[in-house]
Amino acid sequence: MSRIAVYAGSFDPITRGHEDLMVRSLEFVDRLVVAVATNVTKQPLFTHDERVAMIREATGHNPRIEVREFHGLLVDFAREVGALLLIRGLRAVSDFEYEFQMALMNRHLAPQLETIFMIPSLDTTYISASLVREVARFGGPVDDLVHPSVAEALRQKLGQR
Repeated sequence: MSRIAVYAGSFDPITRGHEDLMVRSLEFVDRLVVAVATNVTKQPLFTHDERVAMIREATGHNPRIEVREFHGLLVDFAREVGALLLIRGLRAVSDFEYEFQMALMNRHLAPQLETIFMIPSLDTTYISASLVREVARFGGPVDDLVHPSVAEALRQKLGQR
């Protein structure tokens, strides 16, 4: 029986921090399902299809990483793909309260589902998708914050050269 984990997020866009957690999680799971979510509180810059394509490109089409779109409850999606682990990233103490509350609700809804909190590498801790979008929107350099294909997608989406 393989160990399957789900790493869910909006990934708008995928950053080097996201990539770091994906690659490192493969050290203790056999397969990682990256679940591209719809966050009803956010207005995404990229479509679902664009985000899925960027994640596949950024992860090098790794056969152990499956990228899928999902809607609804994460626990239902995890059940559907056979996952018993949820991967969540914590960049700062400010992330903890929300993530802890979500982990408790997920445990209430699906007691067999465990949440694992991962701390990003030191060189990616400060990176967030919202900051990347803001820097890119004002023409700042994002090449060291995201995969080259994502940097190019940002330039094209924002009408920059």
